[in-house]
Amino acid sequence: MPDEKGNKKIIVAGHISLDITPVFKGGDGKKILRSFQPGKLLEVGKASVSGGGAAFNTGLGLHALGAEVLLMANTGDDDFGRILKGKIQERGCESCITVLPGEITSYTIVLAPKGVDRLFLHNPGCNDTFGFEHVDLKKAATADHFHFGYPTLMKRFYQNDGLELKELFCSIKELGLTTSLDLAAVDPESEAAACRWDRIFKSVLPYVDFFVPSIEELGFLLNRPLYEKWQAIAAGEDITSILSLKGDVETIADQALQLGAKAVLLKCGAAGMFLKTASNQAFVNGPDFLKGWGEISYFQNSFLPDRILSATGAGDTSIAAFIKAMLERRSPVECVRLAAATGASCVTAYDTVSGLMSFEKLEEKMKNGWEEQKQILP
Repeated sequence: MPDEKGNKKIIVAGHISLDITPVFKGGDGKKILRSFQPGKLLEVGKASVSGGGAAFNTGLGLHALGAEVLLMANTGDDDFGRILKGKIQERGCESCITVLPGEITSYTIVLAPKGVDRLFLHNPGCNDTFGFEHVDLKKAATADHFHFGYPTLMKRFYQNDGLELKELFCSIKELGLTTSLDLAAVDPESEAAACRWDRIFKSVLPYVDFFVPSIEELGFLLNRPLYEKWQAIAAGEDITSILSLKGDVETIADQALQLGAKAVLLKCGAAGMFLKTASNQAFVNGPDFLKGWGEISYFQNSFLPDRILSATGAGDTSIAAFIKAMLERRSPVECVRLAAATGASCVTAYDTVSGLMSFEKLEEKMKNGWEEQKQILP
């Protein structure tokens, strides 16, 4: 329920990890990656140690933007878990974290040389044991929105054709909350990659108001032939640099809408973000402030960042901005513009939240002619 300031309470649940990001010396990211060979020592700078995963990045992003947030996640009773909890407490964000004795906390080594897309060395840890019972439905009942992130990296939510994920979202919708779902990239050789994600999405998306994956994640899971075509055309470059709006971005968004989502917001990397929504009829039974969300098709170019230090968390914090703006009853276009602007501000810092700006500052920057990066093809 809204607090005395009018804020709406948001539950952010799911994947959490500790991110360790070494700073690479030199600006040629491709040359640095070519240096990764057996037996070679590569000197790096100071490592950034921060929280990661949807629960941390989106949750702390929302908190930094002024929202009332409650995090729900699992950690182990180890050093990484204590560091994670400490970082959440430092930010003053409320959390409901289950500490599992004998289990390890998830961690990710993020390799982010300048000029190239990031590489991740990831251990899922106790995210694999996070389940329905770790979401406190009594506390969720006091909230207005529920965001869940990264079932692609959480074993219990992708096994059995996503049965537990469906049950979770069904229960949350019964409480009357609006909902959103985000994904993460998967290892092509993993158990998750072999799942029938079309079945999982068909099962859960009817209970999802806002489906907010990246186009690469969704393309890989939902339309592998099209994804492999992108890879072939990109020839090792960033896939988002070769996408067309009609033939690629809109095609994937339409597939997700056909599986039951009410709104699909596709993160398209440096190209921008695309919002496509279902018919007006799909929003009839939802809250009144979403009545005008039907039949939207809008692409927002990304904004030119003042500098780029790390893209880690940019997608998650852009979703945080989108959720907050939506709950503030802003228009769909406003929501997407603020999301893209927040992503551009996030990359100016090594951690997730230090570069974030208030909506007022972002709006002023846009009003003053913030340059957009126009690279999406027709």
